[in-house]
Amino acid sequence: QVQLVESGGGLVQPGGSLRLSCAASGSIFKLYARGWYRQAPEKQRELVATITSGGSTNYADSVKGRFTISRDNAKNTVYLQMNSLKPEDTAVYYCYADLDRLGVRREGGQGTQVTVSS
Repeated sequence: QVQLVESGGGLVQPGGSLRLSCAASGSIFKLYARGWYRQAPEKQRELVATITSGGSTNYADSVKGRFTISRDNAKNTVYLQMNSLKPEDTAVYYCYADLDRLGVRREGGQGTQVTVSS
């Protein structure tokens, strides 16, 4: 079994930055694609950023140029660097890890709250 634990959320002023981390532990054979979702109140869940095992990245249009996803395979950790934060970025951020190439088996974290407010 694989467990994911997010950290790094908090309260930040508009224009500020935060770095989220998601560490995987447990019975890890290999972690394939990884990514971050976010869920804001009364809004649909949004896929924010993804990164393949080879390092290819993809971003939602709403965060392009402001967020950067990266991964450290030696540490089984994925990061989300968030810059120029806006109030509309306020949400619970969840990470995930695919345990197979097709993403049929996917594990998710418990989420970390990000609040952007003055």
